[in-house]
Amino acid sequence: MTRTILHGCNGAMGQMIADLAKDDSGFQIAAGIDPKGGESPDFPVYASLKECGERADAVVDFSTAAAVDGLLEYCGEKKIPLVLCTTGLSSEQMEKVKELSGVVPVLRSANMSLGINLLLRLVKEGAKVLGMAGFDMEIVEKHHRRKLDAPSGTAMALAEALNEAMGGSCRFVYDRSQVRQPRDSKEIGISAVRGGTIVGQHDVMFLGTDEMVTFSHHAYSRAVFARGALSAAEFLADKEPGMYDMSDVIGL
Repeated sequence: MTRTILHGCNGAMGQMIADLAKDDSGFQIAAGIDPKGGESPDFPVYASLKECGERADAVVDFSTAAAVDGLLEYCGEKKIPLVLCTTGLSSEQMEKVKELSGVVPVLRSANMSLGINLLLRLVKEGAKVLGMAGFDMEIVEKHHRRKLDAPSGTAMALAEALNEAMGGSCRFVYDRSQVRQPRDSKEIGISAVRGGTIVGQHDVMFLGTDEMVTFSHHAYSRAVFARGALSAAEFLADKEPGMYDMSDVIGL
């Protein structure tokens, strides 16, 4: 059985993971962490990691960027593997994540779903064929009105996948409202839509002369991300220190 500390347990994703864990005999939430505290009938909830004394095989994090520094310090001190799902991290925080991976296994993915991780692979192949043939590449992502970061971490991961396939020759463009000039062939446009209760939608478009190819992923429930997080925690529990992602979990 994989025992996990759920960091950000009272958030939407934390609650979804807790609900799914109830029906998974191979998984147990050892404790939950939320800065506002709270209660759960299934596990103890603490306001901070410093208050938590439960033993765990991994930490699953769906919190906020502001809470990540303390999380990284805790996992380093306790030598606990980390599934890091929070997006919008600074370059300094990402450097700390890299340093932590030298001490414990860290799995970081901009998106925990099986479909998105397959999409990351497919758009690379698309860029190698269509991007190299001169097709313009655009990404449009849509999320619920309460999402804090824009563009989404998944949109950025898709953009980075495209750019990698293009040999790093492209630049990201987020806003054309102040620029009155034709589109550059080396741009990757990234647009964000926020509204309603959209769980997550990502479209990667390859636009050529008289034709367009679109790769799309629609998430209809947060359960797809929660299931991925549970699988990631189970995968990471017995791994050596290093950086991992969902492609390692699903064998892509």
